[in-house]
Amino acid sequence: MSELTHFNAQGQAHMVDVGAKQTTQRVAIAEGRIDMQPATLEKILQGSHKKGDVLGIARIAGIMAAKKTADLVPLCHPLALTRVEIDFTSSVEQSHVYCQASVETRGQTGVEMEALTAVQIALLTIYDMCKAVDKGMSMSGIQLVHKSGGKSGEWNRS
Repeated sequence: MSELTHFNAQGQAHMVDVGAKQTTQRVAIAEGRIDMQPATLEKILQGSHKKGDVLGIARIAGIMAAKKTADLVPLCHPLALTRVEIDFTSSVEQSHVYCQASVETRGQTGVEMEALTAVQIALLTIYDMCKAVDKGMSMSGIQLVHKSGGKSGEWNRS
């Protein structure tokens, strides 16, 4: 296991210097899901929720979150993202909405945090919009599934 990079030799938190790193195409994909009551999922899928298009609003929230990650996570570098894509699929049988975020940039540091933040905020937006009818919703399985680019190359969750 490699060393933690956000601490200097004195053990103090610092922002990692990426200035000497090679600029490469960086991609990260994260996923997660929100479980809910069947009636809640039905409202979302039928578009009959009184607050409007739940998944459309959650998609925009996820995109915005990816762009604002450096404002939320103290030691993240602000990045010029070249693509953010949020996809939702639902399972009526399991009564959940699955979210996948794919984020790209061309830069000197990766976009894993942006992809993870996008998923979490997209799911949190679904919770916020539906909490009046289902306070028992739960989010789970939020994880990185792929990253590529940079010195460490490609990584995939097995």
